[in-house]
Amino acid sequence: MKIIAVLPAYNAAKTLEITVRDIPKDTVDDIILVDDASSDNTVAIANRLGLKVFSHKSNLGYGANQKTCYLKALEMEADIVVMVHPDYQYDPLSIPELVKPILDQKADAVFGSRMMKGGALEGGMPLWKHNANILLTALENVVLGTYLTEYHSGFRAYSAKYLRSINFTANSDNFVFDTEIIVQGLMHNMKIEEIPIKTRYFREASTIKFFPAVLYGLGILKTMLKYVLHKSRILRFRQFA
Repeated sequence: MKIIAVLPAYNAAKTLEITVRDIPKDTVDDIILVDDASSDNTVAIANRLGLKVFSHKSNLGYGANQKTCYLKALEMEADIVVMVHPDYQYDPLSIPELVKPILDQKADAVFGSRMMKGGALEGGMPLWKHNANILLTALENVVLGTYLTEYHSGFRAYSAKYLRSINFTANSDNFVFDTEIIVQGLMHNMKIEEIPIKTRYFREASTIKFFPAVLYGLGILKTMLKYVLHKSRILRFRQFA
């Protein structure tokens, strides 16, 4: 099966090379980087590293970046698409473990969970973010009837079947995309598994600040409401069709 790693990048020049270095080349067949109008030399470094580079002319947002990543990977006939943040917060060395359930046909998507085995706090996740993650995940599990330990990880693997079965281009261009794509998969009976991962929080690693995090939380609440309305046939939403 063809495995493609996609890197949604924005001002990742300081950490891109070390991230790419740790991507297991005996597992990943190709690497795509989508640059969201960085102001640093992310694109120059990506080209030097021999990545397949696609650039947005203006900054469109994290969700929009993922849309381009997945569309380009599917165009290149990927069987499995692995999202790796180029800020080196997630460990690319865990990719073989991440894709194994899909290769074994036991899952359609696999998420690296920072909340399993204490990986989040050990890696330096701020306590307020850790607690908010737990509360939001608990709410999402209740609404969606699932048992995931985390909905907010940026280290994920999707099968081509998963991505082709849903309308991910109708999702938000911002961070709530990560939750919307899970809801879409669940509504199409996709099987999701998790593996425990550790993360690194350091100066160069990107992290959502408090106010944007509040807006993100509100976006998740809105997504849960839309799901309930759609499921109850009170209102229908194109992204969940």
